[in-house]
Amino acid sequence: MKPPVPTLRPVCTLTIELGPIREMGEGRGGRRRIIPITGGTVTGAITGHLLNLGADWQLVYSDGTAFLDTRYAFETDDGALIEVVNLGFRHGPPEVLARLAKGEAVDPTDYTMRTSARLETGDARYGWVNRTVFVSSGSRSADGVIIDLYAVD
Repeated sequence: MKPPVPTLRPVCTLTIELGPIREMGEGRGGRRRIIPITGGTVTGAITGHLLNLGADWQLVYSDGTAFLDTRYAFETDDGALIEVVNLGFRHGPPEVLARLAKGEAVDPTDYTMRTSARLETGDARYGWVNRTVFVSSGSRSADGVIIDLYAVD
């Protein structure tokens, strides 16, 4: 028998506030950067606020593609702490990526920002996140990121 085709269920939107980019320079695989995650909000089926901790440890390849490697946490409005580990890519035409790098407003349909996320908590009320596969679609602005998080059902 053929397995069912997965569907996506919207879970929440993360509006992420970022600190200044820390450029590390060229590493073995590309340009390394650290982008602090300083706060933000969670809206949707889960609501809360991002904690002032965590970062995106990016690796930018020679073609401008950014490998996104983030770890951060949020607290729900009812007091649960949820950790997020989010991995993926942001890529697009060189001229669009250059505009993003300058902090310009860019239509998110002009580039691709997709990730897979692992959420984890010890709070039984949100235990379902520990066994759910998540994917996201994102967009970048000069001072933040918006991530629409979906459960894969």
